[in-house]
Amino acid sequence: MPLTLQQVAEHNNEKSCWVIIKNKVYDVTDFLRDHPGGAKIILKYAGRDATSAYEPIHPPDALDKNLPAEKHLGEVDSASARQLEAAQSNRPKTEDELRVERERANMPPLKRILDLRDMEDVARRVLSAKAWAYYSSSADDEIAHTENLRAFTRFFFHPRVMRAVADCDPSTKILGFHSAIPVFVSGAALAKLGHPRGEANITEGCGRTNLIQMVSSNASLSYSEIANARVSPSQPLFFQLYKHKDKAIAEKRIREVESLGYKAIFLTVDAIVPGNRERDVRAGWEVEDVEAIARGQQGSPRSGELPRKGSDLEEIEEEVDVTGTAGALVLNDDQNMTWKETIPWLRSVTKLPILIKGIQCVEDAVLAAEAGCDGIMISNHGGRQLEYALPSIEVLYRLRRQRPDVFTKLEVYIDGGVRRGTDVIKALCLGATAVSMGRPFLYAQSAYGTAGVVKMVRILEREIMTAMKLIGARTVKDLVPEMVERVDWQPNLARL
Repeated sequence: MPLTLQQVAEHNNEKSCWVIIKNKVYDVTDFLRDHPGGAKIILKYAGRDATSAYEPIHPPDALDKNLPAEKHLGEVDSASARQLEAAQSNRPKTEDELRVERERANMPPLKRILDLRDMEDVARRVLSAKAWAYYSSSADDEIAHTENLRAFTRFFFHPRVMRAVADCDPSTKILGFHSAIPVFVSGAALAKLGHPRGEANITEGCGRTNLIQMVSSNASLSYSEIANARVSPSQPLFFQLYKHKDKAIAEKRIREVESLGYKAIFLTVDAIVPGNRERDVRAGWEVEDVEAIARGQQGSPRSGELPRKGSDLEEIEEEVDVTGTAGALVLNDDQNMTWKETIPWLRSVTKLPILIKGIQCVEDAVLAAEAGCDGIMISNHGGRQLEYALPSIEVLYRLRRQRPDVFTKLEVYIDGGVRRGTDVIKALCLGATAVSMGRPFLYAQSAYGTAGVVKMVRILEREIMTAMKLIGARTVKDLVPEMVERVDWQPNLARL
């Protein structure tokens, strides 16, 4: 029997907590203690409609996977559905929503986007404050992220001339799969924060340009929805596995993507706890302050003052949620993974290629090769996890100098700081099979949808081909270590 809003509203506390999502009612009482984001955020919507908060960060099948069937209580009645629709339609827009509308109305045409920085600039203006903070934020003082970008400026070319490069071919193979350029999409969560179609924009864009997409365990679409967004069944997808501490849950996730035709498993090892992304945390408070001012209310108390009241002293002891938009998504991840146990376990549950995402030193690259992994991704998670982790290009350089034999045993990729075609070429000269990019694809799809993804690939393709011809390489196999040199001085840059 359909439920009324009044009936749902009676279940508004931790002893009995019901929520409405897309006109369906769920009893989440028993799930409160297991929710990765904690009970507080669910209780905020107890007895009410939680659709607007739920949809941008959860795939549609999340409730089916996490709640038993008896907790799916049915739909609201037609009168309640009309009331919810009217409430949503009549809801006053926030200051941030109004800002986004203004910026969307004044976006430059796609033909004026010349490089990836232009794309990022547009995304910064048109994204919600929450989405921009989540996508762009990094750990602590964000030095690791900044240095990921700056590190590429310490590598210069030794171009070769008088070589036949008219028929330059930038294509390559990644784990045996064709790629139009030596670039693929890194796993990145919550694409729906930036665009309603989310990861599907990236999937379709990759299909149109012959690129490969790695899908995050924490995608905002279901794995099946992303697979169904492919332009053809043969379009390859890789899977970024955040291994759950419960092996049964982890295995079930692997089985699901295998059945959907995903072609490789990238085990993420550099994000076993949430990174300290303070800009992401502050963004929520800043939005609250803006809305309070817009309503004529007083903003936050001035910072830097010593506590003067009993309530201030009590507030000091109050636990602050510092996980940010999605830090809670990794709270159940396995913090006890080892080379000795985890890789053999993975081999026992899947025949797919196994790659390690998050290698940050030469020693672990060697261990991955010795463990029989099919590849590694050198990455510090875009500077979002451990502050002062070395830039990926620097680790790649050290691996090339200290253990060149590793490149003969597995495929090596890097992720972090790549923004130009010349960055890609530098990595390939040092031995990388390809580079992976996360944020830039999020920015492109957020700003312009699928068209933005295609435009971004075309920009990279043009830049890569130009650099290959000028360095004297007709194919990616012609890119060798002798073509690049690391310098100890830092050039002055117009912009970073």
